Parts: sequence; C-alpha cells; structure tokens
Amino acid sequence: MATVSVLTAENAKIEDVELQDSVFNAPIKEHAVHQVVCSQLASRRRGTSSTKGRSEVSGGGKKPWRQKGTGNARVGTTRSPIWRGGGIVFGPKPRDYSFSVPKKMRKAALRSVLTSKVQESKLIVVDQFDFDKPSTKRMAGILEKLLDKASKKSALIALGDWTESVWKSGRNLPGVRVVHAENVNVYTALQYDYLIIDKAGLSIIEGALAK
Repeated sequence: MATVSVLTAENAKIEDVELQDSVFNAPIKEHAVHQVVCSQLASRRRGTSSTKGRSEVSGGGKKPWRQKGTGNARVGTTRSPIWRGGGIVFGPKPRDYSFSVPKKMRKAALRSVLTSKVQESKLIVVDQFDFDKPSTKRMAGILEKLLDKASKKSALIALGDWTESVWKSGRNLPGVRVVHAENVNVYTALQYDYLIIDKAGLSIIEGALAK
C-alpha cells in the first residue's frame, strides 16, 4: 500500500497516510480514460449548427422558365441544391452529441488518472486550507511553496472542507482551479499537472472510488 506525506500549507510534513490500492494503485486503463474524456467533451458541444434544405429555403415555388425553347437548361425550381441560394443536401441539423458511458468505466478511468498522478509524484495531500478571508496573494505563496520544485505550476485543488474564501483565493490565479472533492472528474484532473487534495477530500475520493 502506497503512502503519501500530509503537508501543511507551508510545505512542512505532518505525517504519512496510506493510500488505498484500489484507488491510487489501480490498473491504468487508457481506453476507459479515452472514452470518458470523449464523453465529457461531447456533452459540452452545443449542437446548434443548422442549414436549410430545399424545402426550407425561400423562393422556388414557380418554374423559372418554360421547359423548352429558351436555350437554358431545364429546371423546375430555384431551390435546387445545385443552384446558388438553393437548399443544402445532407447539411447539419441541431443534434445532441452527448453519449453516456457506464458508471464502472467512469470510476475505472478516474482511478487510472489518480494512479498516474501518484506514480508521477504529482499528488499532494495538504492537511487543510485555512483562510479566514479571501487572499489571492496568500494562495499564490502557498502554491509556490508546495510546487517549489515543479517546472509546471498548474494545479487542481480538491477540497473536502469547502470554503468560499479558498475558492475566491484561487480563482484569479492562472493555471489554478479550486473544486469540491466530489466534483473531481477525469477531464479536469488531466488538464492540470498537479492534484492537491486536503485530508477531507482524500477521504471523500477514496470513499467514492474504493472497491
């Protein structure tokens, strides 16, 4: 069973905690991760693109000219798809692009992402974030200490003890996002280099994903 150090906001070690193998040492299933990411991105598509077919464009109710004798090609309507301003053949219509994936696959994909964070030493557990009032400057200082050796400083902060002051402290920092631990998902976790969790958030994630 893997262990990880619990740190203070000042990057001082408090203790070591054991991580559940079923969550943080699970088999990495790349196909499941791919499917879940595709599902999440597809559900964000608005699907509002639309074109008009020959029955919807204006005009074309009358035959433009008589069938024979003019020298022009025979034609029955100006709505023809081969005419400029005519209808569109097989054009896009508003549709729902979203598709669902099984709950077991979503959990397996998130376990895979969390396992990769542990293997790459990109999971940081903090005892708690204690903010009496919002302070972007203080949050920037905390992250500077926690990610001191990191060349890339983007981080997803997952809180079990949710406070609005912590969220407000991190929302204006580039490359930083603060979410509730219950809302950690595959795509969001992959967007950030580091995953920073407080102890309460760690318990929530393990409780949701443990087999």
